[in-house]
Amino acid sequence: MATRAVLRADDLWAGYPGEQVLRGIDLEVRAGDEPVGIVGPSGAGKTTLVRALQGGLRPTRGTVTFNDRPVHRLPRRDNKQFKAAVRFTSQDALTVTDPRLTVARSLALALGEARKAGRTHGTSMNDLLDAVGLPPTFAGRRMVTLSGGEKQRVALAAALATRPEILVLDEPLTAVDPQARADLTRRLAPVMAELDTAVLLVSHDLELVQRTCGHVHVLTDGTFVATGPLGSLLAGDGQHPTVRALADAAPLAVQRFR
Repeated sequence: MATRAVLRADDLWAGYPGEQVLRGIDLEVRAGDEPVGIVGPSGAGKTTLVRALQGGLRPTRGTVTFNDRPVHRLPRRDNKQFKAAVRFTSQDALTVTDPRLTVARSLALALGEARKAGRTHGTSMNDLLDAVGLPPTFAGRRMVTLSGGEKQRVALAAALATRPEILVLDEPLTAVDPQARADLTRRLAPVMAELDTAVLLVSHDLELVQRTCGHVHVLTDGTFVATGPLGSLLAGDGQHPTVRALADAAPLAVQRFR
């Protein structure tokens, strides 16, 4: 039986010359886990954490590992396995360089990638479009004609097409209308459950995180300062100042949680 994907950060410290951004982060995401969220104010270190998890930023202390091997120096074969098993989608996903590229072609390439990696599944192109709230007619649209929110939806569909074991979403729906996000999360939940894909959602959108994730980490100044169900954290007593600030900045969300 193949080893299931495990992405871990152990006592992770990382940053840039002259700036230590992350300080002692411990995190584990296993294939099949329930979705986990990371929230925090701007500058807390969320993007730096995603870069370190992806292997684009070498730890200054501690480790980030994929199946117990450091992600920033995986051998070619293991790196190929890592990129197939763990997919990263950001708010800037799907930069379009070919003006002729269609939605159908983009998804076909992702489905082809899944086949080559032995990760085929029964989810059709129309199923993928439906999961992200796009009609089948979008298949013929050229990517350059899509709005930012539509491109983000297609990027998410393409990530799902590869059937990842772990999907890391970094502010994946910033360009999608807020009212449409609730419908989108309802559509995505059964697809991710069917594919048995674990999700790590990094976002400032508290309602999106609450709808998607039963468990969250609150990040500030490069460290986790609170962990648990988001509603309980925001409504609880003795809050960390960052948690209190998040609650104060989103009173409607807090009211919804109660």
